[in-house]
Amino acid sequence: MFSQIAPWYDFLNHLLSLNIDKVWRHRTAKLVPPRSAEHGPILDLCTGTGDLAFVYASQANADVPIIGADFCHEMLVRAAQKAESCGVGRVRFVEADAQALPFADGSFQLVSNAFGLRNVTDTDRGLAEMVRVLRPGGRIAVLEFSRPRSRVFGRLYTFYFRHILPKLGQLLCRNPENAYKYLPESALRFPDNEQLVARMESHGLAEVRFIPFTFGVATLYVGVKQ
Repeated sequence: MFSQIAPWYDFLNHLLSLNIDKVWRHRTAKLVPPRSAEHGPILDLCTGTGDLAFVYASQANADVPIIGADFCHEMLVRAAQKAESCGVGRVRFVEADAQALPFADGSFQLVSNAFGLRNVTDTDRGLAEMVRVLRPGGRIAVLEFSRPRSRVFGRLYTFYFRHILPKLGQLLCRNPENAYKYLPESALRFPDNEQLVARMESHGLAEVRFIPFTFGVATLYVGVKQ
């Protein structure tokens, strides 16, 4: 499914979110900023076409290695093309399964994940791997869609997410898997707020908190490895 929508992925992400997704990524890097190289490299997991990895590349010192990992080859091809066209050669892309990462324990100062955790088949295995490759004192930053708690705005958002976004997405990016029906459905059934905090805490993360973005349409979850 992700291979099929890869050519349209960036265009539709920005169009269907009215470009707010760019703001969310920059806020993520501001709230969970990179540290110096002595703390280790940064891993952006489920990187897709690399947008969050590129934001961290713009914020981190030049000597901090940044790796973007994803299981979808076609997405990584486009991420590499973007890196070359934008002159961001410092970001290295790796094809990898989020449930069995090819990195040693305690490798990274920061593991980020934007709109990808809900697509990992086993959420707990994905979280466990993120924690495993994180250094003690390192941080995890998960940016995911969530359900707004405002009754009026929540209803409007759910209507748009369930009925308008899938039709627009399928109209502009016709694909056999009907990806833009799957995407909102997966977001609406994924645990959010206190539920996801509890899942992260169950994997040994401390100081876990969540920060709503744009009336709760998206939420940033942050935790520290003890």
